[in-house]
This record gives sequence, C-alpha cells and structure tokens, in this order.
Amino acid sequence: MDERAQAATAAGRTAAWKVYGAAVAYSVIIGFSFLFNKIALQVTGPVDILAHRFTAAFAALLLPALLQKVKLTYDRKKVSRILPLALFYPLLFFGFQTYGLQYVLSSEAGILLAVSPIFTLLLASLFIREKTNSRQMLSVFLSVGGVIFILVQSGSGPSMHNVKGIILILLSALSIAGYNVLARVLTREFSNLELSCLMIFLGFISFNLLALGQHLQGGTLPAFLAPLKSLPFLFAILYLGVLSTALTSLLTNYVLTHLKAAKMSVFANLGTLITVLAGIVFLEEKLFYYHFLGSLLIVAGVLGTNFLGD
Repeated sequence: MDERAQAATAAGRTAAWKVYGAAVAYSVIIGFSFLFNKIALQVTGPVDILAHRFTAAFAALLLPALLQKVKLTYDRKKVSRILPLALFYPLLFFGFQTYGLQYVLSSEAGILLAVSPIFTLLLASLFIREKTNSRQMLSVFLSVGGVIFILVQSGSGPSMHNVKGIILILLSALSIAGYNVLARVLTREFSNLELSCLMIFLGFISFNLLALGQHLQGGTLPAFLAPLKSLPFLFAILYLGVLSTALTSLLTNYVLTHLKAAKMSVFANLGTLITVLAGIVFLEEKLFYYHFLGSLLIVAGVLGTNFLGD
C-alpha cells in the first residue's frame, strides 16, 4: 500500500471515530437527561419545562449568529423543505410524548419508545431504500429487546391498559423514526446548523405559546416565570436545553450525514442504558442481574447494527 492509500485509510478511520464518537456522546447526554428532567419536574409541569427548555436551546443556537460567528440564511424554499422535519421533531415527538405520559407510566412509555429503531428500520427501507441485512435487523431487535427486558424485570411490566396512552406514545416513537429518516435525506441538502436552528425555533415558538396560553387561561401567568428563581431548576433547564436539545440536535444531524438512519436509531437505546447506570450511581438504585443481561443485549445490538455489514 502506497503512502497516499495509507493516508486515505487513516483519514477514513479518523472520520469514522468522529462519527461514532458523536453518536456515543448523543447517547450519554440523552441518558443523563432523565436525571435533570426529574429535578425540573419537582418545580413545574412538563409543558412549562418544554417551553423553558426550548428557550434555552434557541438562545444557545442564536448566540453565535448574533455574534456573527455563523451566518444563517433562509428563504421560502428552504423553510418549506425543512418544516416537515421540524414537525416530526420536536413538535410531534414531544407533543405525543407529553400527553401520552398523562395516561401511562414513564416506565411503560420507555418500553413503547424503545421500539423506535424498529420503526426507523421499516421507514428507511420503505421510503429511502436503505438496505439492511438479516444480521443487522436481528441486532436492532436485540437492542430493543434489551431495553424491554430491563424495564419489565425492574417491575415496569406491561400493565398498559390505557389504549389512548399507548397509541400516543407509539405515535411519539413513530415521529422520531420519521425524523431519523427525513433528516437522513435533508442532511445532504442543508447544513447541520440550518436544520437544527429551524427545528428548535419552531419548538421555541410552539411550546412557549402553549405554556403561556395555559397560564393565561388559568390566570396563573406569574407561575410561568416563578421556576426560574430556583437554582437547581436553572441548572436542569440549561442541561436539557443547551446539551440535551441544541447539542444533541447538532450531533444527530451530523451523524445522519454519515450513518444510515437505522444505525443511528439504536444509539437511543444505548441512552436508555446510560439512564439505568446513572440511576444506580447517582440515585443509589440497586444493581440486579437483569441490568447486566439487558445491557449486554443493548450493546450487542448497537455494535451488530453498525458493524455487521456495510
């Protein structure tokens, strides 16, 4: 192998490590977001959290533009192309999830949301003709099975008797799958920042209007700003907004420029594993045998989906 070929191979390996490093970083941030959500929920409700979360995320992405570090230009054609992506995430994903959690337990929702990689696999195969071999398909199901196994064995068994809640959470899972597939296409046409900024701007406008509308209707407008006086809440919102919304949006769109939608989607289940480990380390939850078995299934599924085939 000549020097030029060796340099190309080394560059390819470096690029691959960057992509998978970004995917793992996404999983870790998402995994720890559960802890910060719990902190925020001690202060206010889910709709207000979404409003403040997307305000922080929008501010984080807007600041570089205001400082003229980056230039963003949108026209009607760009907006019309990106808008469906923004509808899938954040609006439909968080909208279905927020209202679905009123009818099912969060652990039950976790079981249902774990199937999103399967939805992604099916949609990617149907709409953008992404090919996945049988070993990769088995790996996706293995990862999903690991999440469900941990949640069921931890006492979060399927007592899901409320059909309305089940449907809403499944629609949330379908929405993130739709986002993964559509983003895979649009990342070839638009920059990472162009996609993320418009997505988050739509979430910022929509969730703030929803929260303010509810407070105006109930005559509780001061309660909307009251949580901002709490330092733990501010730290939680900064994490959820800047890291778990703005940064993960950039990471996801970056990874989807290089990886198939199905390969990226299983990293969400790796995030579930991080959530479980965070609960054991920081909340002193007990570690049982099924955590090990489920973790092995999740990791094996993620590795198999990404490395068993092209």
